[in-house]
Amino acid sequence: MNPYVLTILLSSLGLGTVLTFASSHWLLAWMGLEINTLAILPLMARQYHPRAVEATTKYFLTQATAAAMILFASTTNAWLVGEWGIQQLSHPLAVTTAMLALALKVGLAPVHFWLPEVLQGLDLTTGLILSTWQKLAPFALMLQMAPAVDSSLLVTLGLLSTLVGGWGGLNQTQLRKILAYSSIAHLGWMVLIVQFAPSITLISLVMYIIMTSSAFLTMKVNNSLTINALATSWTKAPALAALAILVLLSLGGLPPLSGFMPKWLILQELTKQGLPLSATLAAMTALLSLYFYLRLCYAMTLTIYPNTLTATAPWRLDFVHATMPLSVVTVLALGLLPLTPAMTALLNL
Repeated sequence: MNPYVLTILLSSLGLGTVLTFASSHWLLAWMGLEINTLAILPLMARQYHPRAVEATTKYFLTQATAAAMILFASTTNAWLVGEWGIQQLSHPLAVTTAMLALALKVGLAPVHFWLPEVLQGLDLTTGLILSTWQKLAPFALMLQMAPAVDSSLLVTLGLLSTLVGGWGGLNQTQLRKILAYSSIAHLGWMVLIVQFAPSITLISLVMYIIMTSSAFLTMKVNNSLTINALATSWTKAPALAALAILVLLSLGGLPPLSGFMPKWLILQELTKQGLPLSATLAAMTALLSLYFYLRLCYAMTLTIYPNTLTATAPWRLDFVHATMPLSVVTVLALGLLPLTPAMTALLNL
C-alpha cells in the first residue's frame, strides 16, 4: 500500500477514536465511530484475496447496522426525553438499544458471530488493530452510559460472552479464530464489572490490549497461523517460544502473571456487590479459555512439526520484523502483577 495512503488511513483511524473520546453529544460520537469504520475498511481489503474481501464486507455490514442502531437509540432518546447528551441517555428503550448496538460493535455474545469470521480473513497486523484499537471508542461510550443500563442486562451479556468465548475456542485449529474467541471472553469480563467499578474495566481493557498485542506480534514473527505451525516456533526462536507460552498463560489469567490482576479484581468486586454466583460462573468459564491456551502451549513445546510435508525447513534466520514493540508488550504482559496495590491505590478501589 502507498505510504501516503496508509498514513491518511491510520490518521483517520486515530481521529475517529479521539473524536468519540472527546464527544459528549451522540451525533459527534456516531461520527467518530463512522470515521473509524471507514478508515479500517481499506486496510482490511488490501490483501486482494476473496477471504479478505468477504471479511471486509461482513465487517462493514455489522458496523453499519450497529451505527444505525446507535443513531436510532439517540434519536429516540432525543424525541422522548429531549436530550442528546451521552450521559443523559435515560429512556429504557433507547438505553437498551444503544447498549446492544455497542455490544454488536465490539463483538459481545450473543451478537458475536461476525468476529471470528472477520478476524480469520485478515492478516495479523490488521487483525491486531481490529482486536485492540477498534475496541477503544465503543468502550469509551459504554463507560459513559453504563450507570443508566439495567445491571441484569450487563451481567447477562458478560456471563454469556465469557461462556461463548471459552466454549467457542475449544474446537478451533486456526490461531486467529482462537484469539477472536479469547477477545469475546475478555470483553465479557470487562462488561461484567463496567457498572460497578469502571476503573477496573479500564485496567482490564489496558491489560487485554497489552496481552493480545504480544500474542499477535509473536504469531507475526513466527509466521504462524495454525496450531500445527506453532510447532516450528522452537526452531525459529527458542527464547520467544518460551516467553510466548507465558503470555498465553497470562491471557488465561494464571498467577503470578499480569493477566491474573484484572480477573482477581473483577471477582473481588463482584463478591463485594453481592453477586457471588456470577463471580463463580465467570471463574468457571475462565477454565474453558485456559484449556485452549494450554493446548497452544502444548503445541509449542511438546510437539514436533510434521516435516514429512513438502515444506521448506524453518531454519533459524535473522529477524526481518521490528521486535521492539513485541519486547515491550511481552514484558508488560508478564510482569505487572506486583503493581496491583499501586494501581488500586491510584484508582481509589
